[in-house]
Amino acid sequence: MSLNQAHNLGVKLIGATANYVSEVLDEGPIIEQEVTRVDHTASPEELVTTGQDIEHRVFLNGAKTVVFR
Repeated sequence: MSLNQAHNLGVKLIGATANYVSEVLDEGPIIEQEVTRVDHTASPEELVTTGQDIEHRVFLNGAKTVVFR
């Protein structure tokens, strides 16, 4: 779904998921996931900003996964 479609349809949830890398895009096990609510007043630009704010940076440190917020 494009940003404009999401805005026009009145999307109320914005989310981001971090997956382990696999041969198929977004098919690896989930490392971290977050969802936040938006309301009808959010502009397309605000939807983008909200999505960027909830994205995580995930790093491997040896055998452990580190999630920076």
